[in-house]
Amino acid sequence: MVGVGVVTDAQRGPTPAGEVDTGPVETFVPVQDAYADFARYAAGESPCLEAWARAVAADPEIQGWIATLPLIKQQPNLVFAAARWHDVPAPGPYGALRDALLGDDAAGGAIRATIMARSTQTNEVGRLATLAPVLGLIQQSSGRPLALVEAGASAGLCLFPDRWRYRWHHEGGTESRPGPAGRVLDCAVTGNPPLPTSAVEVAWRAGIDLNPLDVRDPDAMAWLAGLVWPEQDDRRTRLAQAIGIARDDPPYLVRGDLLEELPDLVHEAAGHGHPVVFHSAVAAYLEPEDRGRFHALMSRLVADGACSWISNEGPQVLPGITATGPVLPAGSALFVLGLDGRAVAWTHGHGRSLTWLSPDLAGRVLHRQG
Repeated sequence: MVGVGVVTDAQRGPTPAGEVDTGPVETFVPVQDAYADFARYAAGESPCLEAWARAVAADPEIQGWIATLPLIKQQPNLVFAAARWHDVPAPGPYGALRDALLGDDAAGGAIRATIMARSTQTNEVGRLATLAPVLGLIQQSSGRPLALVEAGASAGLCLFPDRWRYRWHHEGGTESRPGPAGRVLDCAVTGNPPLPTSAVEVAWRAGIDLNPLDVRDPDAMAWLAGLVWPEQDDRRTRLAQAIGIARDDPPYLVRGDLLEELPDLVHEAAGHGHPVVFHSAVAAYLEPEDRGRFHALMSRLVADGACSWISNEGPQVLPGITATGPVLPAGSALFVLGLDGRAVAWTHGHGRSLTWLSPDLAGRVLHRQG
């Protein structure tokens, strides 16, 4: 994940946090609330993690153990992944997780050490199916190949939207775009998004992260695979494919602080194509005041014509963007997809669905860029 140097060392722990995959779950809340929120997010996606999270939310003793971790390390997916890394079975009973956590300190603290040393830098490439229509629209409106800059890039697996085939499923059937055999991203579509008619052209790609991962590091990639929810074999297969793509063409990744490094990286991108800054499930792990600083920075860059900006975050993370669209259904676990600071769609956290909100967006963007 990105960072802005505001979370204290005591909160962060010894290793910077990575891009996380807890969806629209608020980070800086009490343990009970965080795990109850995660249970709602995991419902229908991972019966095991949903059950574990609900049980934690009702278990004061486990909440107490988790509360001894630095705030940024209390994330449900991180705690669960660390337990699984140390052979807690998943799918499996909550009792095994509970025993492992409560007995960890006496057993040498291996789970705690993994939580402190690792982060949830998930790199879910399935989200590209929800980003591709906006990327295509930006390319059409700018008339130039794209120079991608991902904030919170982790291993940079989402920097390759041009290396996948897409299938968008809607009421009228299925629309496909050509791509490599076997590398397919599926997405259920509602509304009328500007589905691209050809692959986006990427001239340059780069990412920024406090702790970028090397796709050639087997241990780091094994950890990414361990972060995939236990029942989701399709995501594990997709992750392996994405790692293979990135290993063939390792992306340019900058280690550093988002608010300090991003403007220079956007300037560098401009020498290669039309700069596009994008991020998914990243800004949630900035402290609230720094989310505002990030929003202000991106708004300035967009207003200056320096780049386009695609955001894909939980609705409470960048409320100024969420407020430009309709109110989400009560209890929704969807992300808000934004373009240049305005809500254009609601998306599933792993890219499984896209609900388009802006029927006239294409015309407005083309007019603005024309």
